[in-house]
Amino acid sequence: MAAPQVRAYLDAVFKPGARLGVRRGDPLTFVEVVEVARVASIRVPSGRLVVDTPWLEDEDGEPRQLAVRIPPGAYRVDAAWTEAPYEFMGEFFSGREVAATRLRVREGTVAVWEMGLAADDDIERLRQGDKVGFTTDTSMGSFGDATAWPTLTAPFRKFWEQCRTATPGALVSRDTESLGGGEFEMVRDEARGADLITFSATEGLSVAWLGRTETGELSSIVVMGHMGIETLA
Repeated sequence: MAAPQVRAYLDAVFKPGARLGVRRGDPLTFVEVVEVARVASIRVPSGRLVVDTPWLEDEDGEPRQLAVRIPPGAYRVDAAWTEAPYEFMGEFFSGREVAATRLRVREGTVAVWEMGLAADDDIERLRQGDKVGFTTDTSMGSFGDATAWPTLTAPFRKFWEQCRTATPGALVSRDTESLGGGEFEMVRDEARGADLITFSATEGLSVAWLGRTETGELSSIVVMGHMGIETLA
């Protein structure tokens, strides 16, 4: 289950006006949720959801597929945006960032947050305080259908290969759809009717948090963004 501090963050991050904490190194500036907005809907026809970085180095590596299944269908993806204004070299910035991304499975108030285990996680080896999730050094995660994963991540593998072989200084673009002012990327597999959407994630380990209602039904799947928060408000 989520620790109290994490639970407080997850309960507040999709509530406009909520203060999540203060900017790191600036105890007088609050990080405040300013907008919660729909980014897109993604299709998960298999009901098997991958929550992982699309930049897997090993082409044959297995993506992190959640053990929990969701009903096959299309799901809304929301973003929680925060602002924490700051000044740098005489110029002022809003500090606007994506604090968390949420895949809505069904309506319902979340009563419990728990870590999303992967199909091959060994729960018997977990100890109190351990975290499990996906790792990334690009600060990018994604939601995508497991059965279409090789096709959905092909643009990222192709981009990496082109970057390795491109002439220095040459511009290389990705065959993805930009959303949310460039904060998100979308890939569609029309043959399978499946999609992938990327989102901001914490560099290193990111946890997919499962929000369940009082009756135990899965309501949402949330991944925190890369945030410069020092303390919770």
